[in-house]
Amino acid sequence: MYWLDWIIICIPLVVVLIIGLKAQKYVKTVADFLAAGRVAGRYVICVASGEAGMGLISLVAIWEMYYKCGFAVGFWGSISAPLGLFLSLTGYCTYRYRETRAMTMGQYFEMRYNRPFRIYAAFLQSISGVVNYAIFPAVGARCVMYFLNLPPHIVIGGWNFPTFGLLMLIFLGLAVWIITQGGQITIMVTDCVQGLISYPFYAIICVYILYKFSWNGQIIPTLLDRNPGESMLNPYDIQNLRTFNLFYVFTGIFGTIFSRMSWAGTQGYSAAAKSAHENKMGALLGTWRGGFSSMMYILLAIAAFTYMLHADFRKDSNRVHTQLTKETVKELAHGKEFKEVREDLLYMADHEGVVPKTLQDRLAKDKNFAKKKIDLSKPVDPRQYKDVAHSAVATVNPSTGKSVATIYNQMTVPVALRDMLPIGITGILCALMIFLMISTDTTYMHSWGSIIAQDIILPLRKKPFTPKEQINCLRYIIAGVAVFAFLFSFFFAQMDYILMFFAITGAIWAGAGPVITLGLYWKKGNVWGAFASLITGSGIALLGILCQQTWPKYIYPYFERHGMVESVTKFFWNVSKPLHPYVQWEVTPYEFPVNSTEIGFIGLLSSVLMYVVFSLLAYKSKGDFNLEKMLHRGKYADGPVPEKIPWSFKTVFQKIIGIDAQYTKGDKILAWSVFIWSFVYGFSLCFLGVVIWNAFYRWPNHWWAIKFNFTGLYIPVTIAIISTVWFSIGGTKDLIQLFKDLENKQDDFTDDGRVTHDDDDAPKKEEEKKA
Repeated sequence: MYWLDWIIICIPLVVVLIIGLKAQKYVKTVADFLAAGRVAGRYVICVASGEAGMGLISLVAIWEMYYKCGFAVGFWGSISAPLGLFLSLTGYCTYRYRETRAMTMGQYFEMRYNRPFRIYAAFLQSISGVVNYAIFPAVGARCVMYFLNLPPHIVIGGWNFPTFGLLMLIFLGLAVWIITQGGQITIMVTDCVQGLISYPFYAIICVYILYKFSWNGQIIPTLLDRNPGESMLNPYDIQNLRTFNLFYVFTGIFGTIFSRMSWAGTQGYSAAAKSAHENKMGALLGTWRGGFSSMMYILLAIAAFTYMLHADFRKDSNRVHTQLTKETVKELAHGKEFKEVREDLLYMADHEGVVPKTLQDRLAKDKNFAKKKIDLSKPVDPRQYKDVAHSAVATVNPSTGKSVATIYNQMTVPVALRDMLPIGITGILCALMIFLMISTDTTYMHSWGSIIAQDIILPLRKKPFTPKEQINCLRYIIAGVAVFAFLFSFFFAQMDYILMFFAITGAIWAGAGPVITLGLYWKKGNVWGAFASLITGSGIALLGILCQQTWPKYIYPYFERHGMVESVTKFFWNVSKPLHPYVQWEVTPYEFPVNSTEIGFIGLLSSVLMYVVFSLLAYKSKGDFNLEKMLHRGKYADGPVPEKIPWSFKTVFQKIIGIDAQYTKGDKILAWSVFIWSFVYGFSLCFLGVVIWNAFYRWPNHWWAIKFNFTGLYIPVTIAIISTVWFSIGGTKDLIQLFKDLENKQDDFTDDGRVTHDDDDAPKKEEEKKA
C-alpha cells in the first residue's frame, strides 16, 4: 500500500461520514429511526439497499464459489428466471408487506396472528439473524487484513493483539456510530452515497482487468482446463461438483417461493419507501442497477483464477500459495501445541516445498492424508501446500485443521488480487471492501437490534415508551448486537463455506417462510400453523447444527468405537441414492454427511407442510382471516382506491407483469424493459434456446466459451455503461429529494411499532357510542 492508495481510501470514507452526520438532524420519531420517515424514493431505495445487501462477506463468498465451481452451475439457475421475474414485476410479498405498514416483521406477525407469536418469532429470528451476522466482522476484517498484507498480530504497549480483532473493533465502531446517529436515515444516506461513489470505482477495476489479461489467450483457456465433471463453463459437465450443484440451484428456487422476505437483514428498507408502489419500482430498478458492480465481482474471480492457474503466472501463483500458507498457519496455529507443526510448515513454505523429516513422519501416520497421494520425499508443489497444512494442523487439532483449509479457500482470491493489482487500483478495491463491510454492518445491526427492541421488549413492556426512550433503547440494543458479533467472530472457528454457514443459520428461521408468504395470501392460515411451521423448521436446523459441530469429535468416534461405521455409511448412502450424483451422503471422520444447504431444504419443506396441515386442523375454530383490513384495501383504505385494470386481450400481458393504474408511462417502460431483458433475452434466448439446441446437438466446450464471451463480457459492458450514468443521475436527484421530504414531512409520534387490537379499543368505542 502506497500513499496514493491511502488517499483513495480515506477521502471517500470521510465524505460518507460527514454526509451521514448531517442527516442525523432529521431523526425525531421512532418511524424516522426505524423506517427513515417512510419518505424514500425508488432510486435511493434501489442504490442504498443494493449496497447494503452486497456486503464484503457476500463478495468473499461469491469469489469462493466462482473460484471453486466457475459459471456452469449458474447457467441452470436460469431455470428460475421466469419465476423470479414474475415475483419482481408483481411485487410478490413485498408489495403486500408494505401495505400492512409494519416497520418490523414482528409487527406484521402480531397483525396477522397474535402478540405471543410475535414475541416467540422475534426471539427465534433474533437468534438466527444475530448468529448469522456474527461471522460478518471476522470474514470482512480478515479479508482486509490479508489484502493489505498486515501481520497476524500487533504488539501495543507490550501486549500482543490479533490484527483482525483490532480491525473488527475499528469497523464495528464506525458502523455503530453511523447507526446511533440517526438510525435508518443515516444508514440509507450513507449507503446511497457509498453506492454513488462506487460506480466509477467499479468501472476502473473492470477496465484494468480486461487490460491486464488476455480474454481469449489466458482467461478462456484457463477456464476450459478442468477435470471431467467439474467444468467451469459447460453446464452439462458438472456432475462431480458436490457443494454447489444442481440441487443447490433447486433449493434456491424452492426458497424463492416460500422464503420470500423471510430474511430481515434489510427490513429497514422494506418499510422506508413512500408507498408500496414506490417500493415495487425500486425493486424493479434493481434489475438494471448491477452494471459494472456485478461485472467486477465476476471479473475479479476470473482474474484470480487465471492468475493462480495459467502457466504465464506460475511464479506469481507460487508466491501467492507461499504467502497464504505462511499467513494462515501463523494466524491459526499459533499456540504452544502447534509449535513443531508450525515451524515445519513455515520451513516448507520458505524452502520451495521441502518437507522436514519430522513432518513427513507425522503425516505418514495419517490415513486420510495418504488418500491425497502427495509424495513428501520430494519438494511439494505450491498448489498442494494447503492440503499439507490442513492435514498437518489436523493431526494436532482437527477443528483447527478444518479452519486452516476454510480460511485458505476464502482468502485465495483476496491475496491473489493483492499480489496482482498495481498502485491506485489496490486503494480503489480496498475502499470498495470497506464500503461493503460498513454498509452491511450498519444495515444488519439495525435490523437485528430493531427486532429485539421492537418485537420482544416493546410487546412485553406494560408502560409505553416515550419516543426518546424507545430510540435510546434501540441504540443500546444495537450496540449490544455489535458487542456480541465481535465476541462471536473472535472466538468462533468457522467450519464450513460462507454460503453454507448462511444456509444453516438461516435454516433456524426456515419455518418463517410459509408464515410470511402464506400469511399474506392465504386467508385460512392461522396461529396454529404458524407455530407448527416455526417449531419444525428451527428444530430440524438446530439438530443439523448440533450434528455438524459434534460429528468429528463425538458422533463419528462413537460409531467407530461401537463398530457402527459400516451400517451408518450404508444408511446415509441409501437414503441419498435417489438424488445421486447431486446429493451423495458419504460418511467421513471429518464432517457430517448432510451439508448445510440440504439441511435447510429439509427444514423448509417440512415447515410448509406443517403450516398447511395445522392451519387446516384449526380452521373451524379460527375461520378466515380478514386480509383486506390488514392490507388497508377496499372499505378499509384510508385514501382513494386505485382503479383496477380489467382482464382483456389487450391488457393480459400488462396484468401478468404487474402493471396497474398506478403506473406512469415511465413505470410501464421500466416494467417492459425488465420483462424483455429478463424473459425474452435472459431466459428464452440465452437459456431455453441453448437447452433446446443442446437437446439435438451437444455443444463442445469451446462453444460454451464463445457464449460466455458475449453473455459474460460484451453485452454486460454495454449495459454497465448505460446503467452507471443512469443510476448516478437518478440516485443523486432522489437523494436530494429525500432531504427535502424529510424536512417537510408531518411527524407521527404514534407510529412506533405497537399494534392496537380491536379488543383494546372496546372501552373507547363504548364511550363514543354513549356520547
